[in-house]
Amino acid sequence: MTDIIAADIGGTNARFARARLDERNVPSLGKVRKYKVADFPSLQACWAAFVKDEGGDLPQAASIAFATAIGRDVIKLTNSSWMIRPETLDEELGLKQMRLVNDFEAVAHAVARLPQENLPLLFGDDRPFPRDGGVTVLGPGTGLGVAMIAFDDGEPHIVATEGGHQDFAPVDPLEDKILDYLRDKFLRVSTERMVSGPGLNNIYKAMATIGHERVMLMDDAELWQAAVDGTDEFARAAFERFCLCYGSVAGDLALAHGPHAVVLAGGLTQRMRHLLPQTGFHRRFIAKGRFESLMATVPIRLALHEEIGLYGAAAAFRETK
Repeated sequence: MTDIIAADIGGTNARFARARLDERNVPSLGKVRKYKVADFPSLQACWAAFVKDEGGDLPQAASIAFATAIGRDVIKLTNSSWMIRPETLDEELGLKQMRLVNDFEAVAHAVARLPQENLPLLFGDDRPFPRDGGVTVLGPGTGLGVAMIAFDDGEPHIVATEGGHQDFAPVDPLEDKILDYLRDKFLRVSTERMVSGPGLNNIYKAMATIGHERVMLMDDAELWQAAVDGTDEFARAAFERFCLCYGSVAGDLALAHGPHAVVLAGGLTQRMRHLLPQTGFHRRFIAKGRFESLMATVPIRLALHEEIGLYGAAAAFRETK
């Protein structure tokens, strides 16, 4: 058994927990403590609050997931003033061992170790992950997180990617017009401009402008609520278009990684879980021309775990770069 501290650091919340890894590298989490990032001037100050609240002798090893790209001299969190310098972070936090990972890299580590009951089938054939080949893991949040699990003789190897930043490819005339609208705002339109939490609002505003519709402007949280509840007809129409785009992007990524299996992760996907089968998500996923019959068989699963970021950060600790 190995005892560590797992941390999942986002732009809004920072989560910490003691974690224990068994001989198969499967984590178990202790009490999860959550803090508002805006309440602390730095990660070090937030860490100190966790240490005080947790009490007792803490492990001097940690695995920390950040909602940003890793591998730079200075890590800057989105929507936060926190600046992290990896070279000195272990000393600043009083650690002897430390692993830093991207947040969606951590999610992929979690997916590779979740039991089957935490990976219910949404679409496609009900078959296990391949012994050899790639599994695409993606999910919309603040951006579009994308990672890959590369299985080699049954052993999972996690590949962090920035797949959410590939160019968005429209599939029909309406998406051509939405792309033109967004180009006026962003110049370059990546997939996460459409398939992300804020992406729904981009689609909503674009469709309203294109159709000369008078709509109520809402923030992202209000729009998602109205779309999922179905209380606003135009919000639901934008959500339907969002799901079409989500399916297209998921299918493209599966083709790029090798179409063996796809796992959808994150809170937004869990919120829309029961709505996805009613949308064109799967129709768009399989609409890949000569590969349509193959794409129809690809298992698409949903990752279920209340603290998937922490669980995945813990699971990543023993992995080496």
